[in-house]
Amino acid sequence: MKVSEFKQQLKPYQAVIGFDYGAKRLGVAVSDLLLTVASSYKIIYRSNWETDLAEIKRIISEKEVGGIVFGLPLQMNGEEGEIAQEVRHFAEKLEKEVNLPIAFWDERLSSSAMENFLIKEVDMSRAKRKKVLDASAASYILQGFLDALRYA
Repeated sequence: MKVSEFKQQLKPYQAVIGFDYGAKRLGVAVSDLLLTVASSYKIIYRSNWETDLAEIKRIISEKEVGGIVFGLPLQMNGEEGEIAQEVRHFAEKLEKEVNLPIAFWDERLSSSAMENFLIKEVDMSRAKRKKVLDASAASYILQGFLDALRYA
């Protein structure tokens, strides 16, 4: 879905949730209700579909979410690989359960960018970085999408 199509489907004063998908962890970020700022929210430690879905639905309800953005891990040449297909499959399953618009945002280098920021700007230790990196990457992805949304 294009950014402009996504924007048309959003209702006023609803947040957008962003995910940095991983087989073991799902980084979660949430926007404010005016869709200007993305904030790291949490990391969901994946177990099984039912448990993951219940946690996602809880967050969607609690944070007044009206749309979902997944980081799409494209290869450096812009093509989709196996992991990108996993993300799309997960998103399709989720869309059937929550009935919210879903968009994808190129996440190439988002984890690297956030890790470099956490090292150079925040001087965060490796142990602490590991605990926040997925949610920080989700925030980075979501912020990029929110910035594009303003101009769509």
